Amino acid sequence: MKVAVLFSGGKDSTYAMHRAMEQGREIVCLVSLRSKNPDSYMFHVPNIDMVKEQSKAIGIPILFRSTEGIKEKELKDLRNVLLEAKKKYNIEGVVSGAVASEYQRYRVETVCADLGLKSIAPLWHLDPKRYMTDFINDGFKALIVSVAADGFSKDWLGKPINLETLEELQKLHDKFGIHIGGEGGEIETFVTDGPIFKKKIEIEDAEKVWNHDAGVYVIKKFKLAKK
Repeated sequence: MKVAVLFSGGKDSTYAMHRAMEQGREIVCLVSLRSKNPDSYMFHVPNIDMVKEQSKAIGIPILFRSTEGIKEKELKDLRNVLLEAKKKYNIEGVVSGAVASEYQRYRVETVCADLGLKSIAPLWHLDPKRYMTDFINDGFKALIVSVAADGFSKDWLGKPINLETLEELQKLHDKFGIHIGGEGGEIETFVTDGPIFKKKIEIEDAEKVWNHDAGVYVIKKFKLAKK
């Protein structure tokens, strides 16, 4: 089955793509929406322009479009780009990185049903610590590029996702109740390498921007490197 991947550049959409490949799906394109609303309910915002570089590193073409980030308008914009993917790449399904958000999953399923596409969520209801452990052990590399919850500090920005970080997230979950996988927006991530990458992304310069109890890691300079 030819499928598109709703791609944010973070760990969930990247690992969902990996799982879909393992299930025998043919990934023919990535689909990304740049939201002008920093508080978008549907779409990842930090470093979103970098998905174009990840597309090059993975070797799969991308449809990259903009949305105002207004709730119902987002759905229309998503429908339009998926229709474009259907016409251009003959996709039959759409892979998303939904893990626990009923809001996100229902909206993707609604748009897919309208277009006659199958909605595929390989990570749905998986234990977050378990699948993040698998993500790490499978050889993926990612950085935390946004934090927004009690317990986080500026030091978390740019921190790699590894087993040690996972244990630190577990402690924050136990103390503050955060979702370990960041499903509530507590963290956002950026994937730089993995088994599905033909090249790796090396970050050469970045800025940590902190505001009260939240912050973002803004990638300033990078290069695609041989593995």
